[in-house]
Amino acid sequence: MLTKNKGKEKHRHIDADKTMFVEVKDLKKDYGFGENLVHVLKGLNFQLEKGEICTVLGPSGAGKSTLLNLIGGIDTLTSGEILINGKKIELDDKDGLLDYRRNHLGFVFQFYNLIPDLTVKENIEVCEYLGSKSLNIDKLLSDLGLKEHQNKYPRQLSGGQQQRTSIGRALIKTPTLLLCDEPTGALDYDTSKEILELLERVNHEYNTTIVIVTHNEAISRMSDRVIHLKDGRITKDEMNNNKIPAKELAW
Repeated sequence: MLTKNKGKEKHRHIDADKTMFVEVKDLKKDYGFGENLVHVLKGLNFQLEKGEICTVLGPSGAGKSTLLNLIGGIDTLTSGEILINGKKIELDDKDGLLDYRRNHLGFVFQFYNLIPDLTVKENIEVCEYLGSKSLNIDKLLSDLGLKEHQNKYPRQLSGGQQQRTSIGRALIKTPTLLLCDEPTGALDYDTSKEILELLERVNHEYNTTIVIVTHNEAISRMSDRVIHLKDGRITKDEMNNNKIPAKELAW
């Protein structure tokens, strides 16, 4: 059962000898060639501990979505390394990449990417058997507040309900890493708060490591770690010692 956070969580201290769950090492990404060559990511280095919520902040064009796509294995890096739970993501290893996407990765997009001709339940069930351990679909629908909407199609849903469906689709196969690309960018204030509270409960219930890419600085206040990107570089990487529950966020 997804349970709400009832208080502030203590700051997590990272042991230097402990294996990090996400490790990004000298990550670089270029697009184009010759005179059209653009350096999008310029040598990023950071680590995330298992169960952390990390917010990546930065203006448009900073490289936030590119970083998320590289961690998600849906784009190719120019150089550097990405390790998940101590294992390097090898983009040319099709079997290894498939295993990573199936058993470790969940992706939540800004614009939902739901299949229009499938119902809420069917959209979630699409990913139910991708992983080796899936959640109970009826319980998940109930936890997401979608039980009474399970037979509706995306066009019959509000923006918040569509985003909840997309989160359910990502969660059904119990990913260890949830990547969220502007998950509240298309939503109003109240619905955004509901989605952030849901992500927080997912983190607490399943110890899911969550990376949220956003331009909304307020979201960083509910995060364990905050990474600031500008012009393809990390300008600040800090732990949040004053983490607050998502329901207390305001912007």
